[in-house]
Amino acid sequence: MQCNGCEFRPELYYDSEFQIWVRVEADGALAVGMTDISQTIAGKILHVRVRRPGTPRPAGRPVATIESGKWAGPVPNLFDCTIASANREVLEAPALLNREPYDAWIARVTPAAPPAEALSRFLTGDAAWAAYCERCRRDDIRCRRLDG
Repeated sequence: MQCNGCEFRPELYYDSEFQIWVRVEADGALAVGMTDISQTIAGKILHVRVRRPGTPRPAGRPVATIESGKWAGPVPNLFDCTIASANREVLEAPALLNREPYDAWIARVTPAAPPAEALSRFLTGDAAWAAYCERCRRDDIRCRRLDG
């Protein structure tokens, strides 16, 4: 699905500003990545730093930081968790986030609460789709994928 050229995957969970997506993994871990909106706004991603595996991250404390040619900032975290792993491919080739934002996850985390409880503040499905399109239209965001 697309809105203003911005890819949307209804099976994922999204924060209210559509900066990040979260996917429940088979083992109960949660994969965290950047949305198409977020990678477009950031521009070419130059560097990704993920906190060390085993590091606890309370809600409000980022799981990673990202630097691009025009922006540097945190990957937001809305629930208490522990860093399980970083995506080595993204650490070595950060521009994967520009080319494949929904396949190139940044970190996997273990939520302190059951996944359903941890994800209760996220949008998903039809509600997320409507809000995603509203954000694209309101802010006139037209997504594009950058080459490495």
